[in-house]
Amino acid sequence: MLLAGDVGATKTDVAVLASSTDVRVPPARKRFRSADFPSLVALAREFVSELDVSVTHACFAVAGPVQNGRAQLTNLPWNVSAQNLRSELNLQHAWVINDLEAIAHAIPALQPDDVRTLSAGEPQAHGAIAVIAPGTGLGEAFLVWDGAAYRPFPSEGGHADFAPPTPECIELLRYLQARFDHVSYEMVCSGLGIPNLYDFFRDAGRAPESPDVAAELAADDRTPGIVERALRAELRDPLCAATIETFATIIGAEAGNLALKVMATGGVYIAGGIAPRIISLLEAGHLMSAFRRKGRFSEMLSRVPVHVIMVADAALSGAATYGFAKIAGNDRPSAR
Repeated sequence: MLLAGDVGATKTDVAVLASSTDVRVPPARKRFRSADFPSLVALAREFVSELDVSVTHACFAVAGPVQNGRAQLTNLPWNVSAQNLRSELNLQHAWVINDLEAIAHAIPALQPDDVRTLSAGEPQAHGAIAVIAPGTGLGEAFLVWDGAAYRPFPSEGGHADFAPPTPECIELLRYLQARFDHVSYEMVCSGLGIPNLYDFFRDAGRAPESPDVAAELAADDRTPGIVERALRAELRDPLCAATIETFATIIGAEAGNLALKVMATGGVYIAGGIAPRIISLLEAGHLMSAFRRKGRFSEMLSRVPVHVIMVADAALSGAATYGFAKIAGNDRPSAR
């Protein structure tokens, strides 16, 4: 029995599976609020205690860099160790992988209904594939063909320096540089970053801040309210709309950057929890316009397929896929 999990700063999804055929529809799964637990071990113990099963293996996808089976989560004060999970949960084996690497493992098994295509492009067989995921933070990964299968590789590109794609974003960068020591893409292209965009447009006078909206956004996490006020016609607020439109432009620009860096002729997949929620805006063209605006390489990028992953459990199924492949002794968990 495999215990699989997708560990994020906001929520953690866990499941128990008996075989690789259960990956898409686990027989037992549950979502927990990450902040309610002092550690991943504590969360896993609570979940397993609710089930009448004996778990023998575990694979967790975590939001942070993984080195030698260990990770300090980027936006959650947890230290995660495969060795500690194995001993504390009395397992035969445990694995810890980056969450974007897990999503990458899930991509070869995606079905047509799992994605929305923003640009069909002209995919090249066995071309590299890029993955970018704005969620609580901003994750990036890529897959390359090794002659027999796709091999996923994690990246921390979301923490690279923000490169403004428009004159307005140049002012945004200057605004944030006055407030922070380092301005990364994550600070403008994630759930954590959306309030930074909102504050910039408010303070720059792009649109007046409604007192009602300001009161509604007084909660610790302003991002859901900003997104809702940007997209729902009856609640539409100009300041929130400007925020999310610029967010779409920035993610398009960075997705194009990643496509160039890994020569993603096999396609770009946009994952994470935000993109499906704003799919109507992404389909309106803000993202693809910024994606293709790369000077002499614009025509090449016009041939790169761009898809939005609409299923919420790609990282969980990817972690399970990786775990079952390791149990079977397969060094190439992904294939296509």
